[in-house]
Amino acid sequence: MTVAQLGLDGMPKRLFTATPTKLTTWLDCPKRYELTYIDKVPKGPPWAHNSLGLSVHNALRDWFLLPVAERTVDAAAAAVRGDWIDLGYRDAEQSAGWQERATTMVTDYVRTLDPTDEPIGIERTVALRTQTLALSGRADRIDVRSSVDGGEELVVVDYKTGRHLLSTDDARSSLALAVYARASERTLRRRCRKVELHHLPSGQVIAWEYDDGALERHLARAEGIAAEIAATEEFAPRPGVMCGYCDVVRECESGRQELGGVMRAPWDVLERWLADETGS
Repeated sequence: MTVAQLGLDGMPKRLFTATPTKLTTWLDCPKRYELTYIDKVPKGPPWAHNSLGLSVHNALRDWFLLPVAERTVDAAAAAVRGDWIDLGYRDAEQSAGWQERATTMVTDYVRTLDPTDEPIGIERTVALRTQTLALSGRADRIDVRSSVDGGEELVVVDYKTGRHLLSTDDARSSLALAVYARASERTLRRRCRKVELHHLPSGQVIAWEYDDGALERHLARAEGIAAEIAATEEFAPRPGVMCGYCDVVRECESGRQELGGVMRAPWDVLERWLADETGS
């Protein structure tokens, strides 16, 4: 016989464990959240654009892990080749073409960097707790830079490899970046208010600096999302255009109906990027 454990007055309430991705998945589609984080159904085939992004991130990670004297443009190109993920592409020719593009992105980017600048974190996991949440995330890069008062502060850098150009609003409104900033400050015990989006295809660097109030509002938003999830009994689907790019749509009846049973090819996003470039 199973005996339920009684709660005791004064015992701390169990915290809701989350990452920014987990919370934003809920905002996008509660059904996707349920299938991904509760039912943990198998994902569909890998997407080529995800393979591209991960390859670039891994190459930059490995470049920064080299000794300073070895952080050259040629080493960045070699890192792309060594870290290339050949999954989701239509064929070897398509994969090779995108590897060449990725190499150009990474080498152009590292030309803008000072190889002697040593980040304090590369793909660093940072975490914080609120009264109701245990939040964590992995920042692409955390720099230490001089602050206006002559001291040092942390700057969170997030790499982007998608087609769309970015704006200040993308940085300002990002729940993930706000969490990384506050969690970096808690984990590394240094002030962190500035975040940057580095868009490799265009060379854009979009910066935003939070004040304390903005960071607290982002954390309150995260707590609100978590409270919604915890109170939900029925995870309703939100069918729409993004069903075509959902990892778990094969397990979602509403999503399959939205797509008419026709699944998008794993390389579809990359082909759309090329079509937009050529205007075709």
